[in-house]
Amino acid sequence: MPSSFANPFDPKNELSAGCSCGRHASQEAHDAELCSDPIVAKAEATGDGMGESLRAEDSAGDEALIGRAVESTIMRAVFPNDVNRRAFLRAVGASTAMAAVAAAFPLGAAKALAQEKAGPLEKTKLKVGFVPITCATPIIMAHPMGFYKKYGLDVDVIKTAGWAVSRDKSLSGEYDAAHMLTPMPLAISLGAGSTAVPWTMPAVENINGQAITLHKKHKDKRDPKMWKGMKFAVPFDYSMHNFLLRYYVAEHGLDPDKDIQIRVLPPPEMVANLRAENVDGYLAPDPFNQRAVYDGIGFIHLLTKEIWDGHPCCAFAASKQFVTENPNTFHALFKAIIEATAYSSNRKNRVEVAKAISPRNYLNQPVTVVQQVLTGTFADGLGKVRKVPDRIDFDPFPWHSMAVWILSQMKRWGYVKGDIDYQKVAEEVYLATGAQKVMKEMGLKPPEATYRPYTIMGKIFEPDKADAYAKSFAITRAS
Repeated sequence: MPSSFANPFDPKNELSAGCSCGRHASQEAHDAELCSDPIVAKAEATGDGMGESLRAEDSAGDEALIGRAVESTIMRAVFPNDVNRRAFLRAVGASTAMAAVAAAFPLGAAKALAQEKAGPLEKTKLKVGFVPITCATPIIMAHPMGFYKKYGLDVDVIKTAGWAVSRDKSLSGEYDAAHMLTPMPLAISLGAGSTAVPWTMPAVENINGQAITLHKKHKDKRDPKMWKGMKFAVPFDYSMHNFLLRYYVAEHGLDPDKDIQIRVLPPPEMVANLRAENVDGYLAPDPFNQRAVYDGIGFIHLLTKEIWDGHPCCAFAASKQFVTENPNTFHALFKAIIEATAYSSNRKNRVEVAKAISPRNYLNQPVTVVQQVLTGTFADGLGKVRKVPDRIDFDPFPWHSMAVWILSQMKRWGYVKGDIDYQKVAEEVYLATGAQKVMKEMGLKPPEATYRPYTIMGKIFEPDKADAYAKSFAITRAS
């Protein structure tokens, strides 16, 4: 799926929708019909040119990010036609083009203006909770790699045993912000499973990044219809793990409340429970799927991207009170998370990130296990080495349509009763318009829309028909 991170100096990226002639779905398709691209192919093969320049720029700090926003604006103004822009970049090279833009506009002055506008931070010492899973990568690695510090924040990232603890510490105010599962801010705001408190989800932490893992004794039970009576674990009731497991087994004719048992286990306890055969399997975040393979206990039955490619998993979340009372601090924290997410999204950084987050005070996992997850080259426990580069990915945009799908599943399985104003709740909790603004400010390219349809196991979800969707399944509690 397309990333939110774009570069105006990369001739492969388009700065506008469609193509220049209007006959193709993308500029890439347009260019492919007209001619091959030997210059770009060479740059990709050698690793030279814009890719290296961009990575160097990304690591250079806030000035580079502000400069990117300015450069992107200027490039759109100078070259409204993508074909002309690409031809110019190929002719003069990325470095010359960047120098020309920098000479034409005072980037230093732009940075100073942006910093002046931001205002002082209301508080600089923050506590941010995380559960030790790879989905928390941006929140975790922003600490050892200095992203919080760069934005003037002294952040204590606190390892938390599980999601109930994370929720309760967040509600009590012990945590200023936290790594949460994407359904949790919706559930907290609605009072599902806890006291109702207005909550916000400014950014998605990761997409994909989950799997169904079974005990090795079940290698002959690859058909879910054979799972009747089996026991499964998920990390929390209000989790994508729970909703995707329910969706998956129900599509294979099993009622998740009658034909299998689903219990909640904190992620760090899942491998031990699988080893003890207290559960037959789990739909869990990594690295615990890969750790079961590493320990010779289980095998990966299915990556959840095979159920819904690009599904949200975890999130960066904070109370509405924190956001409104500390707007400058929140803005700085948000930018640190967005930048860390952008860094994590670059697959060339994954090995480095794996080393940064594997130590005892973070994930406490063998580096090999974490690298297999983040790079997507992994043993599956069935005798194969698979290569799935987007096994986990990092894209921060909090689509309102993702929230609506989650709400539809909360309605489908009886976690919320009565009528739901799906779009109202989605837009109050998932801060998509705020993410658009911050990402543009940082020189990134967010989606222009906040709603879109999804295809999940062949069934189309249209966010404006969420209630009908929740009631449309053969197995549902919605009425």
